[in-house]
Amino acid sequence: MNSRTIPEKIWDCFNVIALAVIAGLMLLPFIHIFAVSFSSLEDVLRKDFILWPTNWTIDSYKVIFLSKQFIGSLGVTVTITVIGTLVSLILTASMAYALTRNVLGQRVILIMVIFTILFNAGMIPVYLVVKSTGLINSLWALIIPGAISSFNLIVIRQFFLHIPSELSEAALIDGANEVRTFWSVILPLSKPALATFALFYAVGYWNKYFEGILYLNDVRKWPVQVVLRQMVIMNETTSTVGSDVMLQLENQPPPVTIQMAAILVATLPILVLYPFLQKHFAKGVMIGSVKG
Repeated sequence: MNSRTIPEKIWDCFNVIALAVIAGLMLLPFIHIFAVSFSSLEDVLRKDFILWPTNWTIDSYKVIFLSKQFIGSLGVTVTITVIGTLVSLILTASMAYALTRNVLGQRVILIMVIFTILFNAGMIPVYLVVKSTGLINSLWALIIPGAISSFNLIVIRQFFLHIPSELSEAALIDGANEVRTFWSVILPLSKPALATFALFYAVGYWNKYFEGILYLNDVRKWPVQVVLRQMVIMNETTSTVGSDVMLQLENQPPPVTIQMAAILVATLPILVLYPFLQKHFAKGVMIGSVKG
């Protein structure tokens, strides 16, 4: 028997409507980007805000996929995302596990580690460190300086602390060392946490652009976000995709449709990643929550 009162039902309906409106407002820019990317020159000249193209065309996508620089930048972004996520997960998880071990001066070590990671000296000192280590114009400059997130480190450490210590002790009694215990016992039990922070790290690496501008001098090594910046903010669409690509098409698309197509192509891969991690993500977001 439903015991909910009429005011509670009205409030639930209001929440549903409000959330639906907010979701629609959040989807509206994506719909606009999608529509403009498939629009013709006539559609763009007819109206500024397009939600559905009248004359469908894929000329903008032909320009994008024929552009060696854009495809190369997409490959660079995929590379740093995959390698960077693996490196960050390995370093963060191993350091978090090490900080859970009962050793002499554990609290002092924890404070020193967290303090040095949580606070950095600023952009100029970090740039000088990257330069002195020979990472300028290297893709590792986009990975190593920010490989460990202090927030992720603290949360994963708290997750490891909630794993029963009896499991680690049993593995040690059976002859496993700390590395084997970490690999065979702790990591398999931490899949929700690892999947969640893998998504966080992947999104961070995929969206890197400031580090690319700061550390990479070779345009062939630019990640896709830097190329998008040149196309959208600097309005250098022709120089980015190449005039030779534009000449291969009979009907040259307007720059705005090329920009929207590039944004859509650069956004979709990271969105496609989410459904594969959703099963673990729902559990991982509850890490650190108060349990009753």
